[in-house]
Amino acid sequence: MLSRRALVALGAALPAAARAQAPLTVFAAASLTDALRALAHDWAERGNPAPRLSFAASSALARQIEQGAPADLFLSADEPWMDYVQSRGLIVEATRVSPIGNALVLVAPAGTTGSVDLARGTDLAALLGNRRLATGDPAHVPVGRYAQAALEWMGQWNAIAPRLARAENVRAALLLVERGEAPFGIVYATDAAASPGVRIAGTFPAESHPPITYPFALTRRAAGNAQARGFLAHITGDAAAPTWQRFGFSLAR
Repeated sequence: MLSRRALVALGAALPAAARAQAPLTVFAAASLTDALRALAHDWAERGNPAPRLSFAASSALARQIEQGAPADLFLSADEPWMDYVQSRGLIVEATRVSPIGNALVLVAPAGTTGSVDLARGTDLAALLGNRRLATGDPAHVPVGRYAQAALEWMGQWNAIAPRLARAENVRAALLLVERGEAPFGIVYATDAAASPGVRIAGTFPAESHPPITYPFALTRRAAGNAQARGFLAHITGDAAAPTWQRFGFSLAR
């Protein structure tokens, strides 16, 4: 596996032929939407072809790659879905790197008040009553997996599981809370910060769920694509760090 410094060296100087190639296609987790668009804009401003960005749940993107979708890079919201494509020989393993992380929060519609102490034994189910809690579907969506782990840690999973509003990705879960269709949702801190329609009611302790890390890699079809390597270097290099942080992501240590 290459270090971030090695990736930067690989993509530091793209030849003119690489710049002339067709635009890259990047498959990225929905939670990366705003930050990746900003980084892609910066890439294009430097004279490179603007990449095509496709956002969805990591599970859906991984399966599309498995089925032959023409993605050049895969940016996953969790390690298991990158493991999934790697185990099938669909990525260039040496390019896999996990440069950023996130936090898990409980959100409520903007305009509501009150905070929730997200600790072991907190009766979140009682707070919900007969209403629903929005998050990604734990069977497929990384944020839902993290949410399930956090609720199990709290001792609340069995009570809340039947009342989950299981969204297809984190942005869809956020929308349910923004619209008031769910009084609470579990999403990433970055998505909560990007939405004026919600507020953070509580932050889950880091020990309540596996670390939220984002693995990036070139797909096998892009193994010899200098432009793809350059873009991966661009979004994982030191110059990208302020953009990731501006959108609320943490940097890998």
